[in-house]
Amino acid sequence: MVFVKRVSISSLIALFASCLSEETLNSNSSCPDIEKMMKEERIIKKMPMRLLGSTGLQVSILSYGFWSTFGYKKDLTFEEGGVQKAKVILHACRINGVNFFDNAEVYGGEDDSAEEIMGEAMKELFEEYPEYWKRSQIIVSTKIFWGRDGHENEIGLSRKHIIEGLNESLERLQLDYVDLVFCHRPDPLTPTETVVRAMTDIIRTGKAFYWGTSEWSAQQFTEAYWIAKMYGLEPPCYEQPEYNLFHRQRVEQEYFPLYRPPYTMGTTIYSPLDNGILTGKYNVNSNTYPTNSRAAYDSYIGEKVWLAQLDGTLEKVTNLQDYAKTELNCTVAQLSIAWCCRNMDVSTVILGASNIKQILENLEALNVALRMTKENDAAIEDIINTKPFPYQGFGSESIDDRDWERIEGLSQRSRMRIENYATGFPLPNEERSISNKQ
Repeated sequence: MVFVKRVSISSLIALFASCLSEETLNSNSSCPDIEKMMKEERIIKKMPMRLLGSTGLQVSILSYGFWSTFGYKKDLTFEEGGVQKAKVILHACRINGVNFFDNAEVYGGEDDSAEEIMGEAMKELFEEYPEYWKRSQIIVSTKIFWGRDGHENEIGLSRKHIIEGLNESLERLQLDYVDLVFCHRPDPLTPTETVVRAMTDIIRTGKAFYWGTSEWSAQQFTEAYWIAKMYGLEPPCYEQPEYNLFHRQRVEQEYFPLYRPPYTMGTTIYSPLDNGILTGKYNVNSNTYPTNSRAAYDSYIGEKVWLAQLDGTLEKVTNLQDYAKTELNCTVAQLSIAWCCRNMDVSTVILGASNIKQILENLEALNVALRMTKENDAAIEDIINTKPFPYQGFGSESIDDRDWERIEGLSQRSRMRIENYATGFPLPNEERSISNKQ
C-alpha cells in the first residue's frame, strides 16, 4: 500500500467543519468537502496492529462497529441517506488505518437493517476506491444468535439457525464470506458440541475463516475449545466482551488465563464508552438527555444512565473529564478509549459513531494512548476505583501488579515487532535494536 500524504485528525476535523451542521448530517445532500477528501486527498494514516489471538490476522487497534447506530437512529436509516453517511464514516476509518468492521444479524433497530446499510456502503466503496477497499485487506465480521424476527427456530445456536442465519447475513452484506463470525451469546438449549460442529462446517465450507464468542464465560469458551481439540474440529479463537473503565472484571480477571497458550484468545472489545456514559454528555443533575443521544431513544441505555446518576458513576465521569482536560488535553471519551488500548490483552477496540465528527475525535484517542504513562493510569484508578481483584488460580498466590508487568513483558518485544513489521510504526529507541534482530 502506498502512503501518499499524512494529515492529522485535527486537520480532517477542520476539513469537515462545514459539513457538521444538523441540517447537513440529516439530509441526503452531499458535502463538497467530504467528496474532496474521498476523491482527491488520498490519505492513509498508519495505525499499529495487534494479532487477533491465534488467527494470525493483524487487526487495527481501533476498529468500527454498527451497533445501535445505522438503521437504529432515525437519521441513519436507508430512507434518510444512511448508506451515504455510512460511506463517509467507513472511508474516514479506512484512510486512518482501520481494517476491521463489525456487524451482527440483529443490529439496526426494528428492521435490523445495519447489515444491509453496511453491505451497500462497502459495495460502493469497493468500486469507487479500490486502492483502499480491497477485500483481502479488510476484516469483516458478523454475529449469530438473536435472529431477526424472534421466532422459535430463528434464534439461538442450533445448527439450523447458525447456517441459515449466516447465509442470510452474507446476502445482506453482499459478501461471499466473512472473515470472523461470532456466537453472539451462549445458548443454554443447544449442546456445545453441536455449536462447535456447526461452526466447523461454516469454516470448512469457506463462509467464514474463524469463529469466536461474545459474552461467553471462561468456562464456556474453554469447553468449546477442548471439544474442538478432542474431535479434530475448529476451536474458537476470540471473544467480544464489553470492556470499559466501569466494566472490567471479565476481561481483566475471569479471562486472564485464556490470553496465554494453549487458548491464546483474542478480544474485540465493545462499548469502550459504556453506552455513552463516558462521553460526558450526560449531566449528573439532569433527568433530560441530549437530543439524538442513545439514552433519548433507547430505554435500555436511558435506564443505565439513570442508574449511573444514582450510584455516583456520573460524578466520577465529571472528575475524569476534568483530569483529561488538564493533564492530557483531551476529552473524557478519548481518555476512555485510550485507556482500553493500553491493555495489551485487548486486540482491538470497537468504536461506534453516528457522524464524521465523532469518529474522527475517537480515532484521535490513539495518540492519547501513546502519550499516557503509568502515572496517568494510577491517577485514573484513584478517580474511578473500579479495579477488580487480581486473577487467582487454584492453589496459587494472586497475581499482583508486579507479576502483571512481568507477564506482559514476555510479549512486549513480539508485540512491538508486529507493529513495526505491519505498519512501520515507530519503536522506542530501547526496543529498536532488539526488534530488528528478531
